[in-house]
Amino acid sequence: MNKIQVGSNIPSFKLLDQHGEEFDINSVLGKKNLVIYFYPKDDSPGCTAEACYFQDQFEVFKEADAEVIGISSQSVKSHKQFAEKYRLTYTLLSDMGNKIRKLFGVPANFFGLLPGRVTYIVDKTGKVIFMFNSQIQATKHVDEALKILQNLGQ
Repeated sequence: MNKIQVGSNIPSFKLLDQHGEEFDINSVLGKKNLVIYFYPKDDSPGCTAEACYFQDQFEVFKEADAEVIGISSQSVKSHKQFAEKYRLTYTLLSDMGNKIRKLFGVPANFFGLLPGRVTYIVDKTGKVIFMFNSQIQATKHVDEALKILQNLGQ
């Protein structure tokens, strides 16, 4: 299985967002910096902390010309409830069957029992410029992403 790494171009993909609309990564690729984060499960404590922290920093990401995209294997309905409950305004994609997770090569953690938590920072050329993999430090994904994007702008 090929793994997306720093220096890799991200693959093309389409998934349904929390509104049931098809989201094509090519619609933003090359136009914005991207923060694509894979997370284990809607409404679990770590994932909620991470998602809400991304939302809290939404304006800062916008200033860095970055689009935040969260991906997990829950249904569109689950993502919609999660987004509404915590007022998440960025894109959540439903990767039922984990096809995109596998395409990226996101590892499972805890003996394969838990889907991994990995964040990819993608520049406007579509190249991965940074990756952060930590199951436990959920909110650190946001800090690391911001640090990289703010350095890009300098």
